[in-house]
Amino acid sequence: MAMLEVNDIHTYYGNIHALKGISLEVNEGEVVTLIGANGAGKTTTLRTISGLLAPRTGTITLNGEDISGKSAHELVYMGVAMVPEGRGVFSKLTVLENLEMGAYSREDDGIRDDIDYAYELFPRLKERRKQVAGTLSGGEQQMLATARALMARPKLLLMDEPSMGLAPILVEGIFETITNINKEGTTILLVEQNALMALSVASRGYVLQTGEIVLSDTAKNLEKNPTVQKAYLGID
Repeated sequence: MAMLEVNDIHTYYGNIHALKGISLEVNEGEVVTLIGANGAGKTTTLRTISGLLAPRTGTITLNGEDISGKSAHELVYMGVAMVPEGRGVFSKLTVLENLEMGAYSREDDGIRDDIDYAYELFPRLKERRKQVAGTLSGGEQQMLATARALMARPKLLLMDEPSMGLAPILVEGIFETITNINKEGTTILLVEQNALMALSVASRGYVLQTGEIVLSDTAKNLEKNPTVQKAYLGID
């Protein structure tokens, strides 16, 4: 059974029909990516799964339980965390306070260990732990947004455009981190404009076009697909 199953969801912004029958699944332990042009519905899909938007019709299940009507904060308690597009750190809080906020849903004794793990994953955050998050560079804020989401100990991590606005050298580091997080046992659904990098870390992928899935396959097959190469990988 898939960890996450999205079945025929239709999501609207007012009268605008943004998602037109999206169906996808993510199995435990996978990295699955959604690729597509701007406006294709990738972020809307993640926002619907995470409870920030409610689908008008269709169902979303997590480990067999229907979560379609649940709010974002309820889903955090159920093991779903999101790294939002544009990073969205708490700009007036320090790095450490941001990490502590990421663990608000927990009452166990492992929070300090997980902060240490975040510093291990991102040594730069340890150096900046007392710094106010709004003064960090874009790359450092992306590291913090990712580490903050991991503080919830998610079973499923939703990542929205983690490489957006980053220098190429930092992009490689972010994708290396995604691979490491996945190896530690976190399942990941990744939305990413940089389709080549996304497919390099994913096992499977879905291609979205104007609110519909037009293609799904293994990441390796999508990399070789002439339509994908031309439209998203810059290969003629």
